[in-house]
Amino acid sequence: MTNNFLPCQLAFLVASIVVAEPLLAADPTSILPGVPPKNSALADKLDVLPPSELRGMIELYQADLGSVERTYPVRMSIQRHERLKEFYTQWLSLLGKTSFDGLSQDGKIDYLLLKNYLEHELRELEIQAKRREEIGPIVPFAAAIVELEESRRRMDPLDPAKAAEMLAKLKKQVDLSSKVLSAAIESGSKNSSSNTSLPSKITAGRAATALDGLRNTLQHWNTFYADYDPLFTWWNAEPYKQVDKALHDYATQLREKVVGIKSGDETAIVGDPIGREALLSELAYEMIPYTPEELISLAEKEFAWCEVELKKASKEMGFGDDWKKALEKVKQDHVQPGQQPALIKELAQEAIDFLEARDLVTIPPLAKETWRMEMMPRERQLVNPFFTGGEVITVSFPTSGMTHEQKQMTLRGNNRHFARATVQHELIPGHHLQGFMGDRHRTYRQLFRTPFIVEGWPLYWEMLLWDLEFPKTPENRIGMLFWRSHRCARIIFSLNFHLGKMTPQECVDFLVDRVGHERENAVGEVRRSFKGDYGPLYQAGYMLGGLQLRALHKDLVKDGKMANRQFHDAVLKENFAPVELIRASLTKQPLTKEFKSSWKFYGEKP
Repeated sequence: MTNNFLPCQLAFLVASIVVAEPLLAADPTSILPGVPPKNSALADKLDVLPPSELRGMIELYQADLGSVERTYPVRMSIQRHERLKEFYTQWLSLLGKTSFDGLSQDGKIDYLLLKNYLEHELRELEIQAKRREEIGPIVPFAAAIVELEESRRRMDPLDPAKAAEMLAKLKKQVDLSSKVLSAAIESGSKNSSSNTSLPSKITAGRAATALDGLRNTLQHWNTFYADYDPLFTWWNAEPYKQVDKALHDYATQLREKVVGIKSGDETAIVGDPIGREALLSELAYEMIPYTPEELISLAEKEFAWCEVELKKASKEMGFGDDWKKALEKVKQDHVQPGQQPALIKELAQEAIDFLEARDLVTIPPLAKETWRMEMMPRERQLVNPFFTGGEVITVSFPTSGMTHEQKQMTLRGNNRHFARATVQHELIPGHHLQGFMGDRHRTYRQLFRTPFIVEGWPLYWEMLLWDLEFPKTPENRIGMLFWRSHRCARIIFSLNFHLGKMTPQECVDFLVDRVGHERENAVGEVRRSFKGDYGPLYQAGYMLGGLQLRALHKDLVKDGKMANRQFHDAVLKENFAPVELIRASLTKQPLTKEFKSSWKFYGEKP
C-alpha cells in the first residue's frame, strides 16, 4: 500500500511558503501563525519568534497522523500496525530528503525532534507487536472480532445470517478459551510446578485489557447495524448479547483468578511493568544517556542530600536528627475545613511577588489574571491525593463523605507547608505559566510533549527557589524537602517497578518509610503512577528534567552568559522538546542530522 498524495501535499506546502514570502513583505500588517512580517514593528512588539522551516511539515504530519489513526482505530489490528509502520517509514524517508545543513538552528532542532519521534514510534510498534503475540494464545479469537469491524469500515456488504453464525462461533471460541484457563488454574493449584500453561499476572492483565478493547470494538460494530437494519437485528440481537457476556466473563476470570483483582475493586493496583528493553527505548527517545540502574543510583544520591537537609531543619525545630518527628509536627499545621481556598490564593500571590521582586521570569499580566481554582472530588483524590494544576489548580482537601481517618490523612497530607511548595509548582512559575507560554510560542511542538519538561520545569523551580531562600522557616524547608524526597522516590520505585524489582505494595511501603507519606496518600500515588494514564518515565521525569534544567542554568546563568529572566523566558518559548535539544538551541550548539544524546548532565557515572 502506498500513499502518493503525501509527496504532493509536501510539494504544495513548499510552493505555498515560496509564494507567501513576497506577499508578507508587501503587507507588513499580515501576520500568519508563526510567520512574522520582516522588519515589522508590530512583530517586535508582539515578540513573535522567527519561523522554523519545518513548522509546516510538522503540522502536516500531525494532521495526516490523525487521519490515519481515526481510520485504523482498533489497537489489536494487524492492518493498523502495518499501516502505521508504512506511514512512519514514509515520513522518515521524506524527512531524510530535507537539506539539513541548509536549515536554521530552529529548523535543525525541529528536524531532530521529528526524526527522534518517528524512530521511537517505529520501535513502539515492534514492542506492541511482541505483546500482541504474547497474549495471542489467550485471545485466539481476536482477529475475527477485528475483521468484523474492519469489514464494516471498508463498507463491505453484510449478510446478517452469516454474521449471526460468526457470532455463534465466537461464543464457542471464548467459552473454550475460558475452559482452558480454568483447567490451567486448577492444575496450577494442585501442583505449582505444572502450571506452565498458566499466563503470568502481567500477561493476564494485558489480555484482560485487550478483551475490554475487543468488547468495545464488537459493540461499535453491532451498534452500526442494530435497529437500522431490521434483518440484522432479527438475526444478531441475541448472539451479540451472548458473545458480549462471554467476553466480559472471560476478562473477569483473568483478573480475579490470575491477576488477583476482585470484581468491582477499583482500588487495586496492578500496573504493567514494561521491562528493561522498553525502558531503554523510552530513555533514548527522551535523550537521557543513562541506564535505568544509573538513574536509580542518581536518585539515591539526591535522596541522601535531602535526608541531611531534613535533619538540619529537624534540629532547628528541636527534634534532633529525628526528622520524622519534625515532619509529623509540620503535618499537623493545616487550615480548618473551608479555609484552604484562601490559603491557596495567599500562597500563589506570595510566589508571584517573590519572582517579580528578583526579576526571575516574565509573568504576563494576563497569566496572573486568568488562573482559577476548583476543589477536587473525593473520587479523584483516590488517584490524586495532592493538588493538580495548570490554568486551573484543583485542590485536594477533605470532603464530608470521607471517613474520619481519610479526612485526617488528607488534612495532614495537604498542610500549609506542603501546600506552599505545591502551589508554586502548579501555578506560577510552574504549570500555569508554562502552559500559558506554550499556548503562544512554537505551538506545533505539542507533538513532542515530554514529562522531562512538563514536570521538569516546575521541579527545577523548586530547586532554584530553595537556593534563593524562598523557604522562610525550618517548617517551610521540611515542606519543600518532603516533595524533593518524593521526586527521588518516584525515580527509584517507578524504574524498579518497570524492571520487575518492586511490586506495587513494595512501592507503597517505600513511600511511607522513606518519604513519610500518609499510607492512603502513598496508595493513591502508586495507583496514579501505574494506572496507565502516564508513560513509564513520567514519574522519573520530574526530578531528572529538573536536574537537566538546573545543569543548563549553571552553564548559562551562573557562568554569566545569560540573565535569569532571559534564560527562563527562552526555555519557556522553546515549548516541548527533550532538554538536551533545548540546550542545543540556547547554546547554538553545532548539530548534525545524526545527532545522538551525549549530555551527561549529572556526571559520567552517577
